[in-house]
Amino acid sequence: MQRITALFSAALLSAGMMSSMAYAQDSADATASQGQAQAATQNFSDAQLQKFADASEEIAVISQDYTQQLQNAEGEKAQQDVRQEANDQMVEAVQDSGLEVETFNAIGQAIQQNPELMQRVQGMAQGNGESAS
Repeated sequence: MQRITALFSAALLSAGMMSSMAYAQDSADATASQGQAQAATQNFSDAQLQKFADASEEIAVISQDYTQQLQNAEGEKAQQDVRQEANDQMVEAVQDSGLEVETFNAIGQAIQQNPELMQRVQGMAQGNGESAS
C-alpha cells in the first residue's frame, strides 16, 4: 500500500509540474483544456484510468531518479535544468501511455476529490504491480 501511495503522490506532484508547463506554453489553450477536463471529471473510461495508472508508475520512477539529481544540483540554474528535464520525461511518459497531459492532470485532480475513483485507479495500479512482479 505504501508503494501505491508513493505512486500517486509522485503522479500528482508531477501533474502539477506538467500543468504549470502547459500554462507557460500557452495559457489560453491550457485554461480552456483544463476547464473542459474539469467538466468531464467523472466521465473517464476504464481504459483512460488504466493509462493513468500506467503513466503514474512511470512517473514515480522518473521522480525518484530526478529527486537525487535535483539534490545534487548546485545553483538555481542547475536545479531548473534538472526540473525541466524531469518534466520533459514525465510529459513523454504520459504521452507514451496514450493520454494527453491535460487528461492525465484532470484524472489526477478527480482522484483527489473522489475516494471511490482513487480506489478504482489504485486497484488498476496494484493489478499492474502484481503481474509485473
